[in-house]
Amino acid sequence: MPRTLWWTASTALLLAGILSSCHAQQRLRDDGSRESLRSRWAERAQGATAALPAGVRKIANQPYGNDARQRMDVYLPPAGVLPPGLRAPVIFMVHGGAWRTGDKAMPKVVEHKVARWVPQGFVLVSINYRMLPDTPVAQQAQDVALALATAQQHAGEWGADAGRFILMGHSAGAHLVALLNARPDAAVQWGAWPWLGTVVLDSAVLDVPRFMAAPHLPLYDAAFGTDPALWAQLSPYDQLVAGTPPWQFVCSTERPDQPCLQAESMARKVHARGSRATVLPQPLDHGEINGDLGLDGGYTQAVEDFMASLDPVVARLLRR
Repeated sequence: MPRTLWWTASTALLLAGILSSCHAQQRLRDDGSRESLRSRWAERAQGATAALPAGVRKIANQPYGNDARQRMDVYLPPAGVLPPGLRAPVIFMVHGGAWRTGDKAMPKVVEHKVARWVPQGFVLVSINYRMLPDTPVAQQAQDVALALATAQQHAGEWGADAGRFILMGHSAGAHLVALLNARPDAAVQWGAWPWLGTVVLDSAVLDVPRFMAAPHLPLYDAAFGTDPALWAQLSPYDQLVAGTPPWQFVCSTERPDQPCLQAESMARKVHARGSRATVLPQPLDHGEINGDLGLDGGYTQAVEDFMASLDPVVARLLRR
């Protein structure tokens, strides 16, 4: 296909099905108001707080830094659901949105995940972080590491186990948790402790240099710039070290840019470095990969099987 036609077709599909935040970015440029855009995201997020499962409690906007975006919501299981003496494992969730938009309380980020796992005895932590254009992607990764460290420090207050965290992120958030999982030592420098493993939900990008060298949407230029050295620094593929926590790469088979190819390449490199990785292709679009997780079905079961493989306590709660 000629490059012009490829660009037109793939851009249309991507804008329709992958990162709807691109439209939000255009509105941001049109009205010149970053706060207006964030307000719209916050309005869309309100539906997630309307109806929590019976007995589930939410601690909203817990700080992990001084900036207003450095906040996290904590969802606690019903009293008495855990066996005596058992502390809750934690699912640590990072939202997507092109490194520029999104919110920790959006329904697709938390609704079905909270409904599925918190009543079973898990704590779910969903975080916000500083974003473009004010905060570069490298500092966003530092925010995620700092949020993780803070959540682990406070886990005991929530009846949770600081040593049983599972990282999870979608889209840009998937890239950020993948970057942490590729270099766990970087998160440790921010005070984090070892975690069990990471679920990467349809990452926006894993091999940044290769991705940026091919035709791509302008939003990636805003995130990664034009310097190949920076691309490598922000690339989970390039930063991968030996002995990382296990990985699960969920990828959409509906996206025209074929993210499963990146996931499979990353998994091969993880295996070569002596760690464990699985790839889970799904016939869902980019948003459904996030929003449908937690609904009954084979997709959620496959993610739970991975989580259960990480730790016997996690397995015990999932299989009750």
